[in-house]
Amino acid sequence: MRQNLPRRLVAEGIGTALLLAAVVGSGIMGERLAGGNVALALLANTVATGAALLALILAFGPISGAHLNPVVSLAEAWLGKLAWRDLPAYVAAQLAGAFAGVALAHLMFGLPLFFASRHVRSGGGQLLGELVATFGLLAVIHGSAAVRGDGQATPRLTVPFAVAAYITAAYWFTSSTSFANPAVTLARSASDTFTGVRPADTPGFIVSQLVGAAAATLLFSWLLGPQRLAVSKEGTGD
Repeated sequence: MRQNLPRRLVAEGIGTALLLAAVVGSGIMGERLAGGNVALALLANTVATGAALLALILAFGPISGAHLNPVVSLAEAWLGKLAWRDLPAYVAAQLAGAFAGVALAHLMFGLPLFFASRHVRSGGGQLLGELVATFGLLAVIHGSAAVRGDGQATPRLTVPFAVAAYITAAYWFTSSTSFANPAVTLARSASDTFTGVRPADTPGFIVSQLVGAAAATLLFSWLLGPQRLAVSKEGTGD
């Protein structure tokens, strides 16, 4: 597998870039067309993100696993599904792709390449929302990818649809609108648009994401046991 590392890193970078282009670009488009109706803009942003996420996992999953998310890669390494020596490269590719995707969205809509967000997302409720969002994301990945109780493998397409469905829902039931991804969080801090997050608020978000991901991975390690737990090679998210 290591000889395929360059291909996997390119897939992670491009996949994450397209994910961020979809998140930020649909936020800009939705806000411009919604005429001040924030709920309508969020709905447009949600549908576009969920659809893009599903398509990207299906497209890049067979190549790199389509993690598109550092906490998913960290969970894979923790469970022995990704070599620890490859983890820094995965995270670097995801971070580079995330910022490239934000820049691409800005260029498409005639905005500066990067400009710091002023969108305040602070407070305990927002941090709890991120913990819940990321816990749920990793729970969905672990649970939907696991070997079933009858010993049969889960159908290959289960994880992409489950992850996309969860992120679409989590946009609406979490107070933070479900970033659930450190690379997404950092990149969106460089976009003063509908989907942005103030740079000062990113450390708390990332800590909450790490805690949520670790809690879900530990829980499912116990719930499923080592014989049934398998982090998907085709799953992640925003």
